[in-house]
Amino acid sequence: MKTPCKAACKNEGGICSGCHRTINEIMGWGKLSDDDRKIIMDKLDGTSTTHTCPQCEKSAQCDISMGKETCWCFELEKRDTSSVPKAGLCMCRNCLTALPVE
Repeated sequence: MKTPCKAACKNEGGICSGCHRTINEIMGWGKLSDDDRKIIMDKLDGTSTTHTCPQCEKSAQCDISMGKETCWCFELEKRDTSSVPKAGLCMCRNCLTALPVE
């Protein structure tokens, strides 16, 4: 089974600091179809993108922009975004993981 796991797991407020999956994505990984795993892998590597991250300007993805009712980041503990110049826009998983939990 293909996985983005890098064996550097640490829960950083609901997201893994190694692979940047949410805890729910990690827990449900084995039950997902290959297509559903590919969707998550594409989000992680920037293949699936809706905009650029306001912090690093790399690919970022917002599930609401993709037509869903909620976004993957809603599963995470709230972060302190006061240092982000364009707060309010979804950040990439890497930058969001680096922010301190409120």
